Order: sequence, then C-alpha cells, then structure tokens
Amino acid sequence: MSTQVTSVLIGTRDVDRLHSWYAAVLPPRREEQMQQYRVLDYRGFWLFLDPRDDVRATAADPHRFLLNIEVDDAEAVAQRADHIGTTWVSPLEDRDGSLFGTMQDPDGNAIQIIQLSEAAKKEMAG
Repeated sequence: MSTQVTSVLIGTRDVDRLHSWYAAVLPPRREEQMQQYRVLDYRGFWLFLDPRDDVRATAADPHRFLLNIEVDDAEAVAQRADHIGTTWVSPLEDRDGSLFGTMQDPDGNAIQIIQLSEAAKKEMAG
C-alpha cells in the first residue's frame, strides 16, 4: 500500500487576500478557480484556499502546523515577502549552507521557506 500527501486546504474568511499573498510571495506554477476554491499548483502539490465564514479571521494557534515550502531562491522569496509587508517569525537564515525562514501569511499561518544546499539534498537522497 502506498500513501502520498498531495494537497492541503486552508480555510479563510478572505480568500482573495490570501490568494493574492500566495500568488505574490510564492508564485505557483499555475492556478485556477474550482467552484468556491482558489487552487494553486506547486509542482504537483496543491494548495486549496477555501472561503469560509465558520473560521476565525486569524489562525488561533499559528504554530501548531508549519507549512514547509522548498524554493529555488529563498532570498528572492524573502524580498517579495518584505515588499508587501509580510511578518517574519524567524527571518531568513543560513543553516550549514541551507536557507530557512518562517513567515506568516495574512491569516497568521506559519509558512517556512527552505532552500536546501546541494550537500543537504545529497544527504537526504541517501
């Protein structure tokens, strides 16, 4: 039996604001609207943004869950985030050649960007 995680759904009171942030800071490969959902494709991993009125405007416990997003250019992502006034939980930092930074989307969800070094990629590949 094989299992694969392929998507995450984020409920939000302001789907347009959240979509605009993700599209600006972490541009998807493609995006579309399916029924009420805004759907962003990150190389086969799907981020569904679901407009809801039964969730809080901001995440009640934003660090309970951390969405890790591997990027090719963490510094460019950080610059786009800074340009639109994103709040950083942990600014971009070098950890043994890999870059990590944790920011909050407009709903307060914690989003960690990661740019792995070649050495880290080789180590993970086994």
